[in-house]
Amino acid sequence: MLKKLDDVKELIKKGELKRIALAFGEDAHSLKAVSLGIKEGLFSVTNFARKSVVEEVAAKENIDISLMKIVDVKGSLEAIEKAVKDVREGRADVLMKGICSSHDYLHGILNKEWGLVPPGTLLSNAAIAEIPSYHKLLILSDPGVIIKPTLEMKIQQVKYCVDVAHKLGIDTPKVAILSAVETVNPKMESTVDGSIIAKMNERGQIKNCIVDGPLAMDLIVSKEAAEIKKVKSEVAGDADIIIFPNIESGNAVYKTLTKLAGAKTAGVLLGTTAPCVLPSRADSVETKFYSLLIAVAISGGKE
Repeated sequence: MLKKLDDVKELIKKGELKRIALAFGEDAHSLKAVSLGIKEGLFSVTNFARKSVVEEVAAKENIDISLMKIVDVKGSLEAIEKAVKDVREGRADVLMKGICSSHDYLHGILNKEWGLVPPGTLLSNAAIAEIPSYHKLLILSDPGVIIKPTLEMKIQQVKYCVDVAHKLGIDTPKVAILSAVETVNPKMESTVDGSIIAKMNERGQIKNCIVDGPLAMDLIVSKEAAEIKKVKSEVAGDADIIIFPNIESGNAVYKTLTKLAGAKTAGVLLGTTAPCVLPSRADSVETKFYSLLIAVAISGGKE
């Protein structure tokens, strides 16, 4: 059971050295994050960026870029295309966004000719949180991409997150389908979806995990709350994964954990042919570094 994001390093060290394609890594935070991993021998990096700018930022911020390969480009769009193609064509295992815009980065990933999302595939994202008051890492989906997932989308999100959990060494992850209550109310769509997904799991339609829903947030993270409310659940108080009913709830929980609960977090895109890191340009070095750790860990072990 992984309790801290730093524990992911040990998983990475058991596998082959993975390769990062960094799209437009010209900011200090991205350069510091990848440099940390390079120094610890966790991955190698090719940075598609303007070499003169990278060298200027590195000198100003005292960042060691000597072990990083830099491919000189004219601008962010060229950087994104070359980085995405590096991953698509097998020269890199993980894609990371630098200082380029999220819109352009996603446009590159979704490009029909050379992108990383197969036709008809759902693009989602997951955050992995290390929360001081919780006893293990918690996978959250989807706090940032899908606005209002349908039942079919939620089922796919479960499958994505279960796959992530397996790659992080969690054999039988416990999945909670979030709602405001733990009873089914036909007027509240999230309770209906939660009950359907839980029943599908019970009947073997969703495998290699334990699903319960609908569950309110207090039950998901507290066995005591479940006991008080007399709710019997293998997931209550011990969830590995939370599936949110919409982006508002996912984003609110994620930001509450980071801003008020002191959580450390990482984030990855799911549904792509290779793990992609989509940090905000304002994310800390720590968040970007941990996101890379998760992306490298789920890109596969020894081949």
